[in-house]
Amino acid sequence: MLNGDDNNPMRHRAGHYRQQPTGYRAFYPAPLPPTPEVALGRELQRILSDADRALGRLNGSVDTLPNPDLFVYMYVRREAVLSSQIEGTQSSLQDLLAEEAHVTPDGRPADVAEVVNYVRAMNRGLARLPELPVSVRLIKEIHAELLQGVRGSRLTPGELRRSQNWIGPAGAGLNDATFVPPPPEEVAGALGALETFIHRDDSLPLLVKIGLAHAQFETIHPFLDGNGRLGRLLITFLLCEQRALTKPVLYLSHYFKRHREEYYARLQAIRDEGDWEGWLTFFLLGVKDVSLQAADTARRILELRESHRRAITEQLGRASGNGHRVLEHLYERPIISASDVETLLGITFAGANQLVARLVGLGILTEFTGRSRHRRFRYDAYVRLFEDNGPR
Repeated sequence: MLNGDDNNPMRHRAGHYRQQPTGYRAFYPAPLPPTPEVALGRELQRILSDADRALGRLNGSVDTLPNPDLFVYMYVRREAVLSSQIEGTQSSLQDLLAEEAHVTPDGRPADVAEVVNYVRAMNRGLARLPELPVSVRLIKEIHAELLQGVRGSRLTPGELRRSQNWIGPAGAGLNDATFVPPPPEEVAGALGALETFIHRDDSLPLLVKIGLAHAQFETIHPFLDGNGRLGRLLITFLLCEQRALTKPVLYLSHYFKRHREEYYARLQAIRDEGDWEGWLTFFLLGVKDVSLQAADTARRILELRESHRRAITEQLGRASGNGHRVLEHLYERPIISASDVETLLGITFAGANQLVARLVGLGILTEFTGRSRHRRFRYDAYVRLFEDNGPR
């Protein structure tokens, strides 16, 4: 049984609701692209053009960095933190960096392992892209990585769901849920159709196609847990697979987190009203906004690096060569110890300790454990560029 005005073709262009034997209504998504097709009117064309230009500017900004691969480390971690926070985790960027550096401060959120998994899942997906395109197989692999050993790990990681899930406020059931995705027997076919759409040769602009694919994935909701995070990873994988980004430095979760209510409302309007154009407007504005922010961050990274290179050259004298090597290492690993410096440079522990002390004196490193032994130091000026209250 269909729901709503069956004579309105726009209402059902994303799919339709169907009453289930036990009384609740589940949504059956229509295959992409939408019918009637997306109306790329003058305003939406302008927004798309702006988003394309901003994305191109971001690519150019990252290419100006001395070693772009070093800086990807922090971009990926920022996305991991923000995407996980949308799903309710409390861990911050500082918590993630401390966990990866094997620092265990008091009061660290227990859910930091979920963010670590997100980083591992993203890196695995990006490494797999040259040999395995974005597909149902890749999605299942990444899902298994995402939920390994954390909350949701008992909910069949890497396997499509075999029971009904739903979206709604705490305590809501199937009959009063905000949204009920398709029944489990529909999931494999819907995902297969999405994979076909992603790889079909058509005239749709790439960013429009990616926006449609993300929304469709969230509507299918193919797993019992992790759908939001995986859907946002899908955006990054598609941008990189299609070479719209040479490096994974577009963290749309920042935009989705700031506009969380509108994000969910726009997705729901697709299902209820067939409003693909409203969603795409929101999505493309996000691509533009976050691309400009990320390009600005790349510029600030370059300025910070040149400022600290200058300070090291002017202040460290004969030790400046080693100081520069430590600085470059900090852009990949912004938490360090004297033992790390000893290993990195192949010098004595006393020499490493002295060099660290001099970098602290220059304001480049900050000791943050408060310990007298086994101290750790953080490149705070760099980390602050990536925190949620950073430049906009």
